[in-house]
Amino acid sequence: MLETGTKIEDFNIPTDRGHFTLSDYRGKNVVMFFFPRADTSGCTKEAIAFTSLLAEFDAANTVVIGISKDTPEKQAKFRSKHDLECILGADHVTDICERFGVWVEKSMYGKSYMGIERSTFLIDPDGKITKIWRKVKVPGHAEDVLAQVQAGG
Repeated sequence: MLETGTKIEDFNIPTDRGHFTLSDYRGKNVVMFFFPRADTSGCTKEAIAFTSLLAEFDAANTVVIGISKDTPEKQAKFRSKHDLECILGADHVTDICERFGVWVEKSMYGKSYMGIERSTFLIDPDGKITKIWRKVKVPGHAEDVLAQVQAGG
C-alpha cells in the first residue's frame, strides 16, 4: 500500500485525448482522483467539482487527472456530456489502479466484486505523495484537496 513520502514510478496511461505521462508534469503538483465509473452519480459530481476548480488548481501549479477503468471512448462521452475539463485517464488496459492500491474487493447486496475505491492522491513536483484521501465522500472533497494544495501540499 502506498504511503505519504513514497516516490511514484513514472507511468503512462491512455486518456480520451491521447496519453498522460507522469514525468511530463515534473515541477508541478499532480492531483490524481480515482473514481469507480464514468457517468454515474457520485463520479459525475466529483468530476464536475474538480472541473469547477481547475483555474485555482492551475494557479497553484497543479494538474488534475481523474482515473477509472473505463475506456477512452467512455471517458470522451463522459467529458462531452458534462463539459468536463480535467484530464480523464482510462485504466482499461494498464494497472495504475492496482499500483495505487485502489482496485479492491467490494460488496453490494451480498455479492463480492472488484472495483475502484474512490481515492485521491496528491503528488508533489518531485513525484512524491504528500497526501492520500481514501474512501472519499464527494461533497466538499475537491475543495479540501484544493485547500491542501494551496497550503503547500
